[in-house]
Amino acid sequence: MTLPDCWTRPLPRTDEHCREQARQRQSVLTKPPGSLGTLEQIAITLSGQQATATPAVDRVHIAVFAGDHGVCAEGISAFPQAVTAQMIANFAHGGAAISVMARHLGASLEVVNLGTVGEVPGGLNGVMDATIRPQTGNLALEPAMTESEVGAALTAGDHAAQRAAEAGAQLFIAGDMGIGNTTAATALACCLLGQNPDALSGPGTGLDARGVCHKAEVIKRALGRHGEDQSPMGALTSLGGLEIAAIVGAILGAAGRRIPVLIDGYIVSVAALVAVRQQPELGQWLYFGHQSAEPGHRRVLDALAASPLLSLGMRLGEGSGAAVAVPLLRSACTLHNGMASFADAGVSDRS
Repeated sequence: MTLPDCWTRPLPRTDEHCREQARQRQSVLTKPPGSLGTLEQIAITLSGQQATATPAVDRVHIAVFAGDHGVCAEGISAFPQAVTAQMIANFAHGGAAISVMARHLGASLEVVNLGTVGEVPGGLNGVMDATIRPQTGNLALEPAMTESEVGAALTAGDHAAQRAAEAGAQLFIAGDMGIGNTTAATALACCLLGQNPDALSGPGTGLDARGVCHKAEVIKRALGRHGEDQSPMGALTSLGGLEIAAIVGAILGAAGRRIPVLIDGYIVSVAALVAVRQQPELGQWLYFGHQSAEPGHRRVLDALAASPLLSLGMRLGEGSGAAVAVPLLRSACTLHNGMASFADAGVSDRS
């Protein structure tokens, strides 16, 4: 099995000198200390991550990873698997929510297809073909992937991070698309957190209460088959998804190239949990865009000691919740860089 360097390579540290400079600047701006709340800490953290006194997130790179799931054979989704391939075309044609947000933010957008049951038309603008297999194995009955397939998916994600770095991205967002992926994500979360599927299973694409109970039972079967292995690789191989593994590689790859990562909702947060279990120092490179309406998301955020910027009841995926949070990061930078100090403005401070 060949794994990308990002899986084991130590991550860079943030620049503590620039971070301290930013903290000192915040203390002399024309406002009561701490009055801009989380926006102040965002600016300070970005300064350390970007090793600059003037942080910015003007150049945003969004990569949506798509893949189908064999567990759909268990009837765990309200939508057919054909939707995954159809949505890839919708992303390319600009009609999806994340496509609209990318245009609004002036962000670059790419879609990475790891494998779909439905046929994806060739020549779609911005779609990268990284097909590994048409869908994962049915995780209720068999391992979702081989270790070699996980390695290929991690590599595809790392390559997306490399493209972001080559484009000069100042912020990376990963999105997901894959009918059935809330089942895989919940199985991963239950495995890594030791949680009962009844507590974490949610409606996904719109299941009713009976459907959610059935999903939880399917996940219990998968966990029973999987056993006690809580290692990141073991969990990904047995219970994950092609797109989830690629997101893990993308998050690690972006941080390894000193690009801060804005985490989307439930699926991407579970991928972040896997990545943090593999590289605990990753947390210093992550922001969390929102808390989704999926019931398991709060448990995953708590495990990551994450404070989401928004809570809007969203559960779309695609990177949409993270994209909606980008203006908050931009506001933090604008305020930090543009406000006058007490001395500059001739305003008396508390002393």
